[in-house]
Amino acid sequence: MPLSSLSGSVSAALPPPSPLPPAAGGAALVTGGTGFLGRRLVERLLAAGRPVTVLARTPAPDLEACGAKFVRASLDDAAAVAGACRGAETVFHVAARVGVWGRYEDFYRTNVLGTRALLEGCRRHGVRRLVYTSTPSVVYNGRDLAGADESLTLTEACPSPYPLTKALAEREVCAASAAGQEAGHALRTVALRPHLIWGVGDPHLVPRVLERARAGRLRIIGDGRNRVDMVHIENAVDAHVLAERALAEAGGAAGAGQGSAAGKAYFVTNGEPVFLWDWINGLLTALGEPPVRRRVSLRAASAIGAVCETAWRVLRKRGEPPMTRFVAAELAKDHWFSIEAARRDLGYAPRISMATGTAELVAWLKEQATRRA
Repeated sequence: MPLSSLSGSVSAALPPPSPLPPAAGGAALVTGGTGFLGRRLVERLLAAGRPVTVLARTPAPDLEACGAKFVRASLDDAAAVAGACRGAETVFHVAARVGVWGRYEDFYRTNVLGTRALLEGCRRHGVRRLVYTSTPSVVYNGRDLAGADESLTLTEACPSPYPLTKALAEREVCAASAAGQEAGHALRTVALRPHLIWGVGDPHLVPRVLERARAGRLRIIGDGRNRVDMVHIENAVDAHVLAERALAEAGGAAGAGQGSAAGKAYFVTNGEPVFLWDWINGLLTALGEPPVRRRVSLRAASAIGAVCETAWRVLRKRGEPPMTRFVAAELAKDHWFSIEAARRDLGYAPRISMATGTAELVAWLKEQATRRA
């Protein structure tokens, strides 16, 4: 399902400086720095003149050519993860095992134990700030979430191992801030919950939608009137930079709302809920593709998902099932969130609107199609 990134690799020239106020400064470690969000974050930090180390499983010579130091390792390698923290003032923990299906043990090892190793590395090497990329799925409860805020409790029952293990890791990250203060460590932490990251260069969300639609395998689940939040890639990067700055200002002469982010989690979206299937069909129409018309009830989709899960589990099939109970719920129910806490504590304000971002995405996708023709 992957599409190439914006130009197949990071451009020789880094992006122009961000319009945001200067970030905290100092050396930064970015785990998962070759993924969609991680790469854009690395580019932003390099453009600001920051020393950046990237920890990832795959090499990134283009990022190295732009000045990044590279550590090739997975989150399963506790020693390498902890060692990569040496010399960093801020760690952006973006890497994770993602997906809607797989062995719980695999997700736990990467998402929980990997995060735990990173926290230990931060303490051992005197890292001052850790910004953790979480997910809104950590509050999954199987119900509609309309305007939900951070008062929701973390999930303890979900049919997918990804939200469960991310919730466990988020809890440890947030607790580490208070524990560090009590133990005399300098480490302050914050968790961000960006929802459905998309934009030009997206290798995940939009390509998967287009692939399934073109193959005739996309169905509207439920009544098609569920609303969801998304977050444009540049807004997601903004949130990470702002979260770092909020941690840096914690305890100092902070302005209104600043200094209160340590140990907390924040939803990060565009703040513009859309009807999911209207947005998908609008995108398809703009690209000259037929809109999705065929429907499946949520009850039927959930039943199909349960059957698929059983078959994949019993037969030990590789890859993800075509439908799961978790995916059925996500495609049929409301899940949009309040970003008032992020506005208040981080100074977050989405810069790229849904309309602007969608227009840019459509233009880019058409350009990519022309190049492939």
